[in-house]
Amino acid sequence: MSEQSNPILDLNKTYFLGFLLAISAGIVWSFGAPTVRHMIDAEIYQWHYLFVRGVVVATILLVFLMAKEGPKFVNNFSKVGISGLIGGTGLACAFIGFIFGMTNTSAATTLFLIALQPLFAGLLAYLFLKEKLRSATLIAMIISIFGISLMVYNDWMIGALFGLFAGFICSLGFSVFAVSLRWRPETPKFTTIIIAGLICAIFSFMMVIFFSDHTTMPLKNILLSILHGSFVATGLILISYGSKYLPAAELMLLATMETVGGILWCWLPIFGVNEVPGTNTLIGGIVIIFAITFHAIGTRQKSIPPTL
Repeated sequence: MSEQSNPILDLNKTYFLGFLLAISAGIVWSFGAPTVRHMIDAEIYQWHYLFVRGVVVATILLVFLMAKEGPKFVNNFSKVGISGLIGGTGLACAFIGFIFGMTNTSAATTLFLIALQPLFAGLLAYLFLKEKLRSATLIAMIISIFGISLMVYNDWMIGALFGLFAGFICSLGFSVFAVSLRWRPETPKFTTIIIAGLICAIFSFMMVIFFSDHTTMPLKNILLSILHGSFVATGLILISYGSKYLPAAELMLLATMETVGGILWCWLPIFGVNEVPGTNTLIGGIVIIFAITFHAIGTRQKSIPPTL
């Protein structure tokens, strides 16, 4: 006599799988912060680094799609549409914002601002998709303003406001990507990420050619950008699979492990960065993490077992 499956047990298993995938994505992404910190003359080679990283992200996702779907993967490009182009452009802006944020302000400031992505996504969905703005989201935004104000004051005092602005662009870019997928869920996510990598690479290449005094980059920076691109692509694949098993709010909350991990890796001497966040930045970041947690709890929905 065959054993019957237990729906509650199956739900717990799929939830745990989604939990592991989301946590793993955040941890993988978190190693991007110390990677950038080891660049040689980072303020000179930002566009070069972005060019290589964009190519790596696009290539890894392209190979992944070929392995997953075979030759028919090319059909995905015809399904991208305006939502995929908007989402890809938003994600490319996020790629750029992260590097300029990391190279113009503290890792903590950039990473804490990235954690605001779920709140920005909720606001954009309200403005452009007419989705209901939940009270938990609104309250979390108000709480976040206090944390952001502390970081603005800190960066204003040390003259790093451009880095703060770049961090905002990064968070907003990720939000545009997320909202574009909610606008048209049938938009192929992985193909959109490939487009993001290509947009980032092409734009960065143009910036190098027309505005940079250096057309080449040190070998160490090339290797670091390849490594970083691998982190980005792997995390995006993991989070995409995790989205099948977890509600969006919980998924993004768990992915904020990128923020916690990135700050920790840049802080611990073992990674050779030794970057201690300022008091205002740390307090502001804690306030933001509290707001994100409040938002996730307030918008939590029950997980539904995926159809496989």
